[in-house]
Amino acid sequence: MNEHTRVAFVCVQNAGRSQMATAFARRERDRRGVEDQTDIVTGGTDPADNVHDVVVETMSEVGIDLADETPRAISEDEIMDVDIVITMGCSAEGICPMTWRGDARDWDLSDPDGQDSERVREIRDDIERRVGELFDELES
Repeated sequence: MNEHTRVAFVCVQNAGRSQMATAFARRERDRRGVEDQTDIVTGGTDPADNVHDVVVETMSEVGIDLADETPRAISEDEIMDVDIVITMGCSAEGICPMTWRGDARDWDLSDPDGQDSERVREIRDDIERRVGELFDELES
């Protein structure tokens, strides 16, 4: 990574997929030693009160503690200052801010809320893989 990059993981509730993606991105950023070159933000357009229990449990299996994370709103001002905005496939058409200066991507992921642990593990592992690929791309 040669330049500073700001990445946002956005969903409606900011209680599942975007929380997992943010946690994996922070871990990947630290592993690669690019903390000074990468900012990671997350938020939702209609945040939930807490991260989904099944997400907290499933992430703890891979050594990531989301128990103290709180879903938060993301503002249009924050989005405008982002290089890559990744939405989670949350069918947020008409809800998500659709104007930003950077690259917009949708990962089209299933919502883990209400899913059994095995399905949430599949979603988690898919997110972890995608985050790794994103950082590979940013480094190239």
